[in-house]
Amino acid sequence: MASTHHAPIEEHPDLMELRARHDRAAATPRAQMIEALALVTGLYLAASPWIAGFNGFTTLAVTNLIAGIAYMLLLGGLGNSYERTHSMAWAAAAIGVWTCVAPWVVAGDVAHTRSITSNLITGAVATLLALAAASAARGNSGDARGGSDTRGRRGTSGGH
Repeated sequence: MASTHHAPIEEHPDLMELRARHDRAAATPRAQMIEALALVTGLYLAASPWIAGFNGFTTLAVTNLIAGIAYMLLLGGLGNSYERTHSMAWAAAAIGVWTCVAPWVVAGDVAHTRSITSNLITGAVATLLALAAASAARGNSGDARGGSDTRGRRGTSGGH
């Protein structure tokens, strides 16, 4: 009885090409700009209670610190595969939305002008950057589903 050896799915040519496209897209100036702005936004979010002067609101200060660190971790490297980038970007968008509503949701009387202004602006920027990252990741996989990329085509026979 002859046994056949199948290559692992990670070595499938289509998957390898998708990863290569993602790597090329992650190296674009747009992706690098999104990543840099996301890191600055997450850093500000983490430090905002002390920068904007509402660190006396302990629950919101801790919330912003944790959310800022999580945001930086999610969008800081933009993932090493399409699936991870896309999922992490949506999680980062949720953190942005949470940041907007946190002054009214966390325990204590923390909804004051400084905390509201800081969280609304930071949350909106964080959400927009996360959506831009998700869009970039999604747009990246378009040619793998039959888009207009003509690099590497060897005719219409579909053979490799």
